[in-house]
Amino acid sequence: MTEQAINPASEHFDVADAQRRIKAIFIGSIGNLVEWYDFYAYTAFALYFAPAFFPGHDPVVQQLNVAVVFAATFLMRPLGGWFFGYLADHFGRRISLTLSVVFMCFGSLIIALTPTYATIGFAAPMILALARIIEGLSLGGEYGASATYLSEVADPQHRGFYSSFQYVTLIGGQLTAIIVLLLLQKVFLTPEQLKDWGWRIPFAIGAALAIFAAVMRRGLHETEAFEEAKKVVKPTGSIANLLRYPRELLLVVGLTAGGTAAFYTFTTYMQTFVKLSVGLTEDQTTFVIFGTLIFATILQPIYGAISDRIGRKPLLIFFGVAGTLATVPLLMTLKETKSPFVAFILICAAWLFVAGYTSINAVVKAELFPTNVRALGVGLPYAITVSIFGGTAPAIALYFKSIGREEWFYFYLAGIICLSLIIYATMRDTKHASAMHRHE
Repeated sequence: MTEQAINPASEHFDVADAQRRIKAIFIGSIGNLVEWYDFYAYTAFALYFAPAFFPGHDPVVQQLNVAVVFAATFLMRPLGGWFFGYLADHFGRRISLTLSVVFMCFGSLIIALTPTYATIGFAAPMILALARIIEGLSLGGEYGASATYLSEVADPQHRGFYSSFQYVTLIGGQLTAIIVLLLLQKVFLTPEQLKDWGWRIPFAIGAALAIFAAVMRRGLHETEAFEEAKKVVKPTGSIANLLRYPRELLLVVGLTAGGTAAFYTFTTYMQTFVKLSVGLTEDQTTFVIFGTLIFATILQPIYGAISDRIGRKPLLIFFGVAGTLATVPLLMTLKETKSPFVAFILICAAWLFVAGYTSINAVVKAELFPTNVRALGVGLPYAITVSIFGGTAPAIALYFKSIGREEWFYFYLAGIICLSLIIYATMRDTKHASAMHRHE
């Protein structure tokens, strides 16, 4: 039986109910934005703080070291996905969301206060790695809990639209980091001050914003789905219970692999790519990435709303086909251009198909699992897959660049997307076969 049969649309629009849902989505999304701002401040300011932690004169090697630390933090995301998923399924979505943002606060604060390599030697990059591990734990839990919360709070007819705001705020976190970068670059500090000590400012801001987000999330109401599930079955959030759904777990891995590799390529790695490979200046790099992220943000709710009308599967297949065929020529063309405007257009063209994944991937995963294991089912396999294919994308790309074979990464990315396309083509459309109503 479909969810629509169990939850028919109301004949009358309930204004109070809509306001309650929108408020909950707003607060949950703002917390998500803060978390991802803290996380992306690392990549936005990497060009400035890399010399402070990794001595040397080769910027490619320095950025490779930064990317390795970035990738290493993803190793903790599965642990975060399990821990916070357990909390969300056993004790409720609210406590998991609140605690995850507190973890992010600690990670950002550590980076803001860590001495440089010149002061404490090898301990500096080790402490940096520790801070990023804490942030990796936080984000490992944030994705599953927030995807579950936003999907459960939204009404069934607009679930794709509302849940797309997870990636609106996720990309918004990176936009916020770039805004802070622009303000520090153009208004408040000189380049020398940014490299000496100014790079610490965004991490201090992130820690303060995380505290604010934690206070806001304490006031979130628990979802009706979780409350109803407690009446039907005892909450467990256990791995053993999750393993009762092997097909769904494998689907999450398959549908995530290509999408997460593409996402981290066109967000995290793209700033380094247009600077080191395309050869744009730091100012041009910042404005190009900023503009493309605004474009990507606008696409998310549009694609989410489209999925509410035509289903999730067509959008995923569109991403898979376009990503498989267009990734290599697009990146090759991007590397050869010297024009910031052309670079902007090419990256926006990539977002036209990448948004087919990012806008709806959270709701698709949430619709696969019943309420009692939803947060864990969404968060844990996703975190494992992101650790393998997403977090490693910048490091793999930079490694290929360092050995003079940068184009190998283009084919690697297209291949991963192609593998996910097979999953998209064979899986059911979760909009029409949703498990959101199941509390088993």
